[in-house]
Amino acid sequence: MKTSFIAALLASCLCVAPTLAGAKIKVGFITTTSGPSGIVGKHMKDGADLALENLGGKLGGVDAEIIYGDAQYKPDVGRQLAEQMLKQDKVDFVTGVILSSTLLAVYQPVIKSGNILVSANAGPSQIAGKMCAPNFFTTSWQNDQTPEAMGKYMNDKKITDVYVMAPNYAAGKDMVAGFKRYFKGRIINEVYTTFGQADYQAELSQLKAAKPKAVFVFYSGGMGIQFFKQYAQAGLRDIPLYSVFGADETTLPAIGDAAVGNYEAGFWNYDLDFPANRKFVDAFRKKYGYIPSYYAAQSYDAINLINSAVKAVHGNVKDKKGMIAAMEKADFDSVRGPFHYNTNHFPIQNFYLFQVVKDEQGNLVRKTIATVFQAHKDHYYDQCAMK
Repeated sequence: MKTSFIAALLASCLCVAPTLAGAKIKVGFITTTSGPSGIVGKHMKDGADLALENLGGKLGGVDAEIIYGDAQYKPDVGRQLAEQMLKQDKVDFVTGVILSSTLLAVYQPVIKSGNILVSANAGPSQIAGKMCAPNFFTTSWQNDQTPEAMGKYMNDKKITDVYVMAPNYAAGKDMVAGFKRYFKGRIINEVYTTFGQADYQAELSQLKAAKPKAVFVFYSGGMGIQFFKQYAQAGLRDIPLYSVFGADETTLPAIGDAAVGNYEAGFWNYDLDFPANRKFVDAFRKKYGYIPSYYAAQSYDAINLINSAVKAVHGNVKDKKGMIAAMEKADFDSVRGPFHYNTNHFPIQNFYLFQVVKDEQGNLVRKTIATVFQAHKDHYYDQCAMK
C-alpha cells in the first residue's frame, strides 16, 4: 500500500461528526457457525460474547452489540457479509474471520470504508507486508510465525529430515514457508493436498514409504481431525508428528487418543500463567463448561482491544485516528500477557511448544512445555510502508 494512500486515509478520518447521543456501537463479527467448522465459530463467538459481558455490554462505556455473520468457510460469502455489515448494519468495526482467503476477500471493502478491521484469527503475509493499512490490526499472529516456532524447535532438536504436508491455499503456503525459514534440515517431500480434503490414505502411504524421521503438517478444523485419525490408523505413530493449528480444543474431542503425544506450537495456551489469562479461562469454563481454544482467546482479546480504542476517544467512534493511536499502544489486559504491536499492526509476542496430554480429569489438552521465541516479530513487517 502506498504511503500517500495511508496518509489520505488517516486524513479522511479527522473530519467526522461525533457519535450521536444514545447511539449503540456495532461490531460486525464474521466467522463460520455452520457445517464441520462450526465448532471454531462457536469458540470465537463464545470468546467475544464473554468479553462483552465482562464489559457490562458496553465498549468504552457506550452500549454495544455484536452482529454475527456465517461465512460458511467461503471467501465470497465473507465478502458479502462484510459489505452488508458496512452498508446495511452500519457497523463501526469488523472482526473475526477464520480463513486467510476470507480475510483477503473482506480486506479491501473494510479498509476502503475507513472502518477498523481486527482479525481474530487469519494473518496472511500480504496484509503483514505490502498491503498493510493503518486501520487493520490483529489479535492473533501472522501465518508464518507459528510454523517458524515449530521449525526452530525441530531444528534446535537436530531432527535431520522431515516430511511436510499442508492444504493448497494461502495459509498452507504461508505455514510451509514459515517452517522452512527456520528448519535447516532436509525436506524429504513437500506435499500440498486439496483444501477440505477428507481422505489422506494415498498421501499417508507415500509418507510411510519415505521413512522420514519426523512429520510436519498444517491441517486445521475438519481436515486436522481426519488427518490425525488416519495417521494413527495407518500405523505411523512411531514417526513423531509436529503440527500447527491442528490439535486444539476445537478438534481434540473428535480426534481422541490418536492425538496424544503430538506436538503443537502457538502463541497462547489455557495454562499460561498470566492474571488476565487465568481470569479468562476460569470465567470461560464456568460460563460454557469447556476449555477455551486459541480461537476463543483471540476473539476475547479482539473485543477488549476494540474497547480500549473506544475508551480512549470517550465513545466517539468517528475519531478513527484517535482509536488507531490507542490500539497501537495495546493498552489492555491481553490473555497472552503484555505484548507490543509492530509497525504493521501485527503482535510482537512469545511463541511456545505444546504437547497433547490428558489432564487430571481425563480431558485432552495441550500442555505448555517450552518457550521457543520471545518477542518474536513477523517476517514481513519491513515490507509495510507504515513506519
